[in-house]
Amino acid sequence: MSRSLFHLAFPVHDLAATKRFYVEGLGCTLGRESASAVTLGLGGNQLTGHLEPEEAPVQQGIYPRHFGLVFFERSDWEALAERACRQGLPFYQQPRVRFPGTRIEHRTFFLQDPSRNLLEFKQYTHESAVFGERDLREVGDSGDPD
Repeated sequence: MSRSLFHLAFPVHDLAATKRFYVEGLGCTLGRESASAVTLGLGGNQLTGHLEPEEAPVQQGIYPRHFGLVFFERSDWEALAERACRQGLPFYQQPRVRFPGTRIEHRTFFLQDPSRNLLEFKQYTHESAVFGERDLREVGDSGDPD
């Protein structure tokens, strides 16, 4: 795979609210639209929100389902967190540091879109934690329901 990007299709219950959150709020690029879907660019990846009039059940905490971006530069992560604040986007979890002082230390925050989809944005202190550090067994916060 010499050139590829990630694609994610997800349910939304209001296309106009979805566009406001992702395009105006997060700064995503707007792609194709139809009466039942909208295509968005997030960090060079393709998201497609498909209209699902019935709202999904409320997820308890951040698991098992969320999506987002991993930033390589702390300044980019901070800039998006600041933009989310300025735009009044709903934080599901405020910016914080997880696993401080370890090789998997990272900054993270979660947003909730109008359809209750959760988005995580994070930046690792040590880039090796993105796909490495296999000797460490922590994945997520086992004791943290949120």
